[in-house]
Amino acid sequence: MRNLFRRWFGAAADADGEATSPAKAWAAAGGHRFAPARGGDGFVIESTAGGAAWRAEWGPSQRDYIGGMELRVRADIGDAGDLQMMVIARSLVAPLENQVFEQFTEGNQTRMDDRTPEEMRWLVLYPPMPRSALGVLRERFAALANRPAAAPMWIEGALARSLDASSSWLDAAVPFVMVVQRGRFVLRMALPQPTPEALDAAVGLGSVAAAAARRVGAEVARGAVGSERPSGWDAPSAMPGDAAGRG
Repeated sequence: MRNLFRRWFGAAADADGEATSPAKAWAAAGGHRFAPARGGDGFVIESTAGGAAWRAEWGPSQRDYIGGMELRVRADIGDAGDLQMMVIARSLVAPLENQVFEQFTEGNQTRMDDRTPEEMRWLVLYPPMPRSALGVLRERFAALANRPAAAPMWIEGALARSLDASSSWLDAAVPFVMVVQRGRFVLRMALPQPTPEALDAAVGLGSVAAAAARRVGAEVARGAVGSERPSGWDAPSAMPGDAAGRG
């Protein structure tokens, strides 16, 4: 993470743009490092919080389902074994499932490989949490994991409260996803303008989610979280279009 920031910082021009200058001021006020992207099309902000460090990147979207500019908040979560988890805006679920279905059946051949983003592949690979298990979050978010018992562990407590509170700044229609895999956390969301308020909210949510992921990852790493589904979970649908079992 730090090496990537140094490459951006060392190569970028020291120029302020209308969109990035408020973010630069926000970073300075928090004691964070700021670097404009090459060509000035975005920026990177890196915290100096030691073990709870994070990096925020704002720039052109890296996903087809997000148009324009996106914000990414990244953090390391340490040893988490094979843990893979996701929280995704419910408004994205059906469109991404349909897109995966089209790719999978195109030309009557199977075609779903590593070029398909993990958040799309996981929607058809892993069982979602039932809506009833998500409580007040059920209308805005879906959640899943390769170890189903891990998903409710991640969301419970502080993260559930932060996701619920996000209704004040994150519209349900905004493309939004949080992913945990290979010992790393990333929050990804559409963000046309990186205002200080938006950075505060997104980094705050990302920090809570990363801390919760560290806790779950530590449990997975010590073998305390198996691959079984919590009791009462229905079997997932294998493909979009089958409403049964989709959370």
